[in-house]
Amino acid sequence: MPSWNSDQYLKFANERTQPATDLAARIALPAPARVIDLGCGPGNSTAVLARRWPAAGITGLDSSPAMIAAAEKDHPHFSWLTGDIATWPDPTTAAYDVIFSNAAYQWVPDHATLLPRLFRCVTPGGALAFQVPANFDAPPHRLMRELAATPAWRTHFPTAPREWHTHAPAFYYDTLAPLAAHLDLWTTDYFHILDGVDGIIEWYRGTGLRPWLEALPDDATRNQFLADYRALLVPYFPPQPDGRVLFPFHRLFVIAYAK
Repeated sequence: MPSWNSDQYLKFANERTQPATDLAARIALPAPARVIDLGCGPGNSTAVLARRWPAAGITGLDSSPAMIAAAEKDHPHFSWLTGDIATWPDPTTAAYDVIFSNAAYQWVPDHATLLPRLFRCVTPGGALAFQVPANFDAPPHRLMRELAATPAWRTHFPTAPREWHTHAPAFYYDTLAPLAAHLDLWTTDYFHILDGVDGIIEWYRGTGLRPWLEALPDDATRNQFLADYRALLVPYFPPQPDGRVLFPFHRLFVIAYAK
């Protein structure tokens, strides 16, 4: 499984946290008592939940010990768990008023099974709320796959590394509507302002590029892959007059309220 680097991830802390802020603000619950952040990473999204509901008991869960260590260091007053969303909760887990996730479920397969299982751990009147990237076919992702399939690189990738598991809004409606009292679904396009194409590469080194880079044998090979990838990106992201580029990022938001 690819490893996580909290420092790399937080190079774009503001941009990565804004969707969590937008999602939390739209959850129509005034005072939940128990809130958990699944796939909490270094705790930036968990801190958003604590600001939204300062009286709640806040827990963060992540499969990466490095991410949990960073979160616990910065936010020692929250509860932290190392665990896998794919196998959470266990039979002894008490229900939560809010089960929240910011950009984590895309790494977990079989959403048709995952989401009903998570929803069963929501208290009556509570909410399952999550946000996932929905730009799998945008140029940065498509070009990763196309580059890996070229003659120069395909021997390094006999099978494609793990990528995202994200579906259309209709899938999430069909999966959750029979279970929920009410559903709220929307999408947002964020335009991040980055320092050229190299900024886009740095963004994805913390997320989508990780499985591809970690499949390569050494730093020299990784650097060559990044150089080839950069050359493919350049035509898609012309610089603005100040040299920066606009990096669009499409995200899907879902809030399902329990009966």
